[in-house]
Amino acid sequence: MNYKTSFVKTEDFWAIAIGGLLLVTTLLIYVSIVPENLKAKIESYENILESQESAPFKTIAWHEANDGLNSLKLSSTVTGKTMKKLSSKPNKWTKEPGHAFFNPDLKPLDDNNLQLLKSAATEAENAASAINFRDSSLNIKANGAIEEWLEAKQDFKKYESKRKGGSFSFWHTAGLFLLLFLLFGFGANRMGEKWSGFAKGFAFVFLLSFVSLFLASQKNLKDLGVEYAVWAIVLGLLISNTIGTPKWASSALKTEFYIKTGLIIMGAEVLFNKILAIGLPGMFVAWVVTPIVLISTFWFGQKILKISSKSLNITISADMSVCGVSAAVATAAASNATREELTVAVGMSMVFTAIMMIVMPIFIKFTGMPEVLGGAWIGGTIDSSGAVVAAGAALGDKAMYVAATIKMIQNVLIGFVAFGVAVYFATKVEKENGGSNVGIGEIWKRFPKFILGFIGASLLFTAIYTWLGDRMAYSVIDQGILGGFTKNLRTWLFCLAFASIGLSTNFRELSQYFKGGKPLILYVCGQTLNILLTLGMAYLMFYKVFPHITANF
Repeated sequence: MNYKTSFVKTEDFWAIAIGGLLLVTTLLIYVSIVPENLKAKIESYENILESQESAPFKTIAWHEANDGLNSLKLSSTVTGKTMKKLSSKPNKWTKEPGHAFFNPDLKPLDDNNLQLLKSAATEAENAASAINFRDSSLNIKANGAIEEWLEAKQDFKKYESKRKGGSFSFWHTAGLFLLLFLLFGFGANRMGEKWSGFAKGFAFVFLLSFVSLFLASQKNLKDLGVEYAVWAIVLGLLISNTIGTPKWASSALKTEFYIKTGLIIMGAEVLFNKILAIGLPGMFVAWVVTPIVLISTFWFGQKILKISSKSLNITISADMSVCGVSAAVATAAASNATREELTVAVGMSMVFTAIMMIVMPIFIKFTGMPEVLGGAWIGGTIDSSGAVVAAGAALGDKAMYVAATIKMIQNVLIGFVAFGVAVYFATKVEKENGGSNVGIGEIWKRFPKFILGFIGASLLFTAIYTWLGDRMAYSVIDQGILGGFTKNLRTWLFCLAFASIGLSTNFRELSQYFKGGKPLILYVCGQTLNILLTLGMAYLMFYKVFPHITANF
């Protein structure tokens, strides 16, 4: 980055501007469609839940009220469905590629058996309720009947979700392309690019991203951990290292521009109240182990492996210890790492993430490790948030919740790590390399300012979440703004970035960074330390220091 350039002509400024505009606009749209009776419905369901607390088991009324609360989603409204289609990815498909674009509804399932089981459960519950639940045998019988009904109901829901066609729409995807082209085209134009050159290049990058998301939606490959990021980079590399990336596309290969904007949007997902819900154990796992691994890995790379490029060393260390690609981008910006150095870090991260998300759940199940401990271990070690959720889900709901929350806590460190790296490289590394003394002004210029957008989005949505309350926020934010639009939008932006990485990378340029296999050795050794320390800290915090918190999961 040219530090003499006006801030309003930098990628950081336009990433903040575009990311902020998308978040605020989406927020206003969803707030405007909140039904007037939403709060009344929530209170009604909550009153039912409260009235059933005296029963020795969860009654049918309790389960139906809970299901009612969970069904209150703004993404299910007419406008919500339109927003969801706008950012939708190709549908999941197994054997028929066409289902990625058009997945017709299947024949509805007959629910007569479900109704019979509910009637039997109601009859058993009424018998237990008639004597105020004083007969334990009747209570056990009623609870068993309800559990049988719930199991059948869950199976019915799974079928229903498969029966419904996907949300993908070519017309809405075309609308997304136009929206992103106008936003990023305007930003690129303000930074000196011509509209005509950016238009052709962006269409090419968007098409490659679309193909990558289509391939990533193949269920069998997705289950193996082959995500869209792998496809985007591999396809880009194939083009750049064979026929060559067209010169007319170069003006749209804005890797950091796309990913910085995506990270700002991701900030809305890092809600501090959710972080606090898991308590101190998760904070110790994420905020104590991570800095230790980061510093230790950087020291190991410099003193033992003697990696010549400190920026490559710190980028790999941050990628592996903090949270993968997001931390790598922020750290690369703070340390002035080259595009090739960032590509090396990101490439290794994705390979090891795909391996770990498959191997770790298998190992955890094989050893009989407790679900909460397994989730904490996964959340603190696997780099990608998506892979963390997938690996946690393979163990169970508890593990998935713990894993995802610890990963969110870890994501908070992105800003602190970037600032620390900026200070260290500006005041020490460059001074050692013959640079002059660096003041606060230069540190501020070096600091990746898009992180401020990330933190701002997190604080804004945390405040809104707290103000709305958990139940209302679930409907408006979790199952509206985030679940209905911005999470998929973030995926599109990240895919654009990964496609740009592949298209702008040449293996001959990368070869110098792998001399002696040092980057790979650094990553393997650092990740090994991370795995061992995280497991030890998770066990200590969740089962020795704060066992009462673990008991509540």
